[in-house]
This record gives sequence, structure tokens and C-alpha cells, in this order.
Amino acid sequence: MLAMVLNHPGEPLIATNMPDPVPVPGQILLRVSACGVCRTDLHIVDGELPPLGHPIIPGHEIVGTVMATGSPNAPFRIGERVGIPWLGWTCGTCDDCTSGHENLCEQAKFTGYHLAGGYAAMVIADERYCFAIPDRYSDEEAAPLLCAGLIGYRALRMAGDAKRIGIYGFGAAAHILTQIAMAEGRTIYAFTRDGDEAAQDFARSMGATWVGGSSKAPPQRLDAAIIFAPVGSLVPAALRAIRPGGTVVCGGIHMSDIPSFPYEWLWKERVIRSVANLTRQDAREFMTLAATLPLKLATQAYPLDRANEALADLRSGALSGAAILLPD
Repeated sequence: MLAMVLNHPGEPLIATNMPDPVPVPGQILLRVSACGVCRTDLHIVDGELPPLGHPIIPGHEIVGTVMATGSPNAPFRIGERVGIPWLGWTCGTCDDCTSGHENLCEQAKFTGYHLAGGYAAMVIADERYCFAIPDRYSDEEAAPLLCAGLIGYRALRMAGDAKRIGIYGFGAAAHILTQIAMAEGRTIYAFTRDGDEAAQDFARSMGATWVGGSSKAPPQRLDAAIIFAPVGSLVPAALRAIRPGGTVVCGGIHMSDIPSFPYEWLWKERVIRSVANLTRQDAREFMTLAATLPLKLATQAYPLDRANEALADLRSGALSGAAILLPD
């Protein structure tokens, strides 16, 4: 099969012909039909996450068709469409796993990082960490649901019952979260890079009530802010934008250092928290919700062998919505 392989962080992916993977008991084999390009992939490729010391096939927003199963009683049938997310395996026995926080498992393995990912024609996955996808979405539309959607959903839940929500960094996750928040009767205030008119127009088209540069103050105090851009300086900016008792949610796996700021900006019970990975319960809840909503998924397709181009477009901010790799 063809796979796009990261041999060394900081270098381009290399198109490589590899043996077809074979599932063992507990695994399923998928023919990949679409794989989203996530900012976490970019952090892995650019060396902003710890290197693993071996080649990596990135990609964890995977939609594919089951080709084979390693067990006769697998939960998915051959020919069934399945999604594979970032969380690919947990130990199941530690305190985090047994208390409903498997996303924090110290032994967790992640798709497209520890486990081979979806920048390939085929992929194997643990059958316990795969999910059915709502029929209303095409393969290309469904791919960003597997991380941009899931992480956006978890970040929104971390914001509690906030009605006025600011989103810093308006890309794949933000455009899905905005539609969910609006369906729940919330109001979205979108912050983009100063002067990024394309991103601002995109946010308006998704229904944001107010749109402005990240250095701007919103017209009224926010109940919560969710930061998707990996820019630490946005944390104090978001703190200044929220009301007393409000929450700032950091939605990325990597962020540049947060600069110091006066305690006064945090005082009055404001909260800063991060979102780490996802749980299988998140996936079940989100896919059930997505099946009921007419989400508009903004995507831009690239052939698999142009994965480096897709990553470059994401890195430069040239994308509105999600980049999707399509194997031939």
C-alpha cells in the first residue's frame, strides 16, 4: 500500500510503498476513504511533540471501510463504514481509565503517533476504539468529525453552560463547534489573526455574532473562551475578555508558552483549563448529536500523495475549514 511516512520530525513526509497491514484478534483492517489533516498532525511533523524515534504514519481523522477483522465476533462487519479517532488504545486498569478519564491514561496510545495512522491506503485499529459514522455525511465530510468535531465538542462541554462564547482561532474545530453551540442557543464571538479577512468571512458565514482580530475586545464580556490557536499569548487576552467566574478552555495538544500576566486578570474565580484528548464516551455522544444536526462541513480535498501540500496550507493559515486526504 501507499503511505505518507514521517521519518524524521521537521522533514517532509515521504511517499512509501509498504506491506499491507494484517489485523490480529481485537483489530480491524480498513481501506481508507478519507483522512482529515489536523493541527496535531502538524505538531507531530514539525517536531513540537516528543519524537518517538521511529517512522510515523500520521493521521487520526480516518474514515474507511472494513476489509477484514481479526476476530470472528468483531463489532463491525466487513463492508461497514467506520471512523478511527486520535485515542487508539488505553490500559483499561489505571485509576484514570477506571474513573471515566481514559483520555488521561499514562499508557495511552494515539492514532497517527504511536499507532500507524490514516495517511495511507489502509490502516488497522483496535476495534474497541472505532465508531460508526452518521449516514448523513459523506466520507470527506465525516473525516473532520473524528477530531475537530470531537475535540470541539469536549471543549464546549468544558465551557459549561456559557451562553456567550469566544473562539480564538477559527478553523476546522471552530466551524463545527459554532454550529453545535448555535443549535444549543449559545452565541459565538470569533477571534482571528488581525487582518485575516478570509477567516473572518468564514466565521461570519458559519453564524458568528461578532468577528474581530485577536487583539480586539468583544463588545461585551464573555462567559467563556475556547482557544484553538496554539498561541500562548491568547490566554491572557481571553482572560481579559471573560466575566468574573468565566472559563478559558485551551483546546490544543500543544501551545507556545503563556506569558506572565497580573493576578488581577485571573481573580474573581476565573478558570483556565485544558482539554486533553477524548474519551470513547465523547465519541458516542458526539456522533449521536451529529446525526441529528445538519452540520455544514467545510473541506478542501487533496490526493494522498500531496499530504505535504495540505500540511503546508494548514501551517500558513491558507485553509478555511478542514483539509482532507483522499487515497486514489
